[in-house]
Amino acid sequence: MLLHLSTWSEVDQFLKRSQTIVIPIGSNEQHGPTGLLGTDWLCPEIICRAAETQGDILVAPTFNIGMAQHHLGFAGTISLRPTTFIAAIMDWVHSLSRHGFRKILFLNGHGGNVASIEAAFSEIYAESSFAGRRAGFALKLCNWWDLEGVNELARDMFPTGHGAHATPSEIAVTQFAFPDTIKHADYAPKIAPSGPIREALEFRGRFPDGRMGSDPGQATPEKGRALVELAARSLLTELAAFTNESVPA
Repeated sequence: MLLHLSTWSEVDQFLKRSQTIVIPIGSNEQHGPTGLLGTDWLCPEIICRAAETQGDILVAPTFNIGMAQHHLGFAGTISLRPTTFIAAIMDWVHSLSRHGFRKILFLNGHGGNVASIEAAFSEIYAESSFAGRRAGFALKLCNWWDLEGVNELARDMFPTGHGAHATPSEIAVTQFAFPDTIKHADYAPKIAPSGPIREALEFRGRFPDGRMGSDPGQATPEKGRALVELAARSLLTELAAFTNESVPA
């Protein structure tokens, strides 16, 4: 069930059987010469939608702009400041918890979001802790590549040149979902350099074509299909475990 394609009364009925919701969250940023700008929000959305066809889950609209300041040296990247990102996550959580959602899982597709999402969770929990009351809901962050079995499958598919950004696994997922958008390039070097991430101009100088340690030329739609199918099954398992997680009295 997709929240944005549901009516308020349908969501009200869903809440009577489940108080769990999953939010795909990512970023709109460069992904090298062949990767789609939406890769980091498309991947979790694709996986959530695949899972939604197999189980009775509710998928929120995708939170598609994240913390990507280090990619602003490349055309098309859109970023929020960490403080803006944190504030927006807090408002999303408070909106959903007000309606009765008690388990809110963010399925993330951008490594650069992790610190800010965790900071948002800490800010939200602090509101209750300092007030001496229970929050009444639980939050969970899960990167799609950390779903059970996904990292292992990616390592088997791409034993070399997987890298950290514009990876063949994430490119493969988007190729599977959007085969008409597949692009090709002659990468030089074949496997991109690796290094630290700081601000935008340094990033552009260190990684001139946008890749980090990766060879996305290894991606295929078939590999993307296998990754999505496994991730969708694992997401359903993750959501079930989170839903059934007991809360101390």
